[in-house]
Amino acid sequence: MTNLNNMKKNRLRKSLIGMTLCFSILASGSLIATPQSAHAANSAADIKVLTANRIISLGEDFIGVRYKYGSKTGLTDSFDCSSFTQYIFEQNGITLPRSSKEQSQVGTYVSKDQLQPGDLVFFYSPIHHVGMYIGDGKIIHTYGSPGVTISDIDSGWWSTHYQSARRVLN
Repeated sequence: MTNLNNMKKNRLRKSLIGMTLCFSILASGSLIATPQSAHAANSAADIKVLTANRIISLGEDFIGVRYKYGSKTGLTDSFDCSSFTQYIFEQNGITLPRSSKEQSQVGTYVSKDQLQPGDLVFFYSPIHHVGMYIGDGKIIHTYGSPGVTISDIDSGWWSTHYQSARRVLN
């Protein structure tokens, strides 16, 4: 129970920091004299980055939560790969389908060398594993005994079984 309370406190703290940062960015942007269309584009890009950071932060709150194939959608005591990505995106207003195969068909294709934090990454052929790129060559995902974990996309098994990526944050 203490672990759950700590996770909730961390999430609340991170949400407050994120909202403060968002308001700071929006306020500072309004003080700079820029054409309206450039300001709108910058705001959209800023919101995309903030959303990706919130999703990553929430995902990190679940590090170590056990993996269970077929975990029920919406529960947080265990995840499989696609229920994990579905949950952390849903908590940030982005609806994803339930399976990794279905998730691999939403958004837009992204080449591996163009990955940005928040992009979904897929493994195997045919696809049956999904994670989320978090930057610096790292992904957050869940599998086997580590449960929710962070892995290096360019080393070992993950490097040799990478299949594709999709951008769902637009």
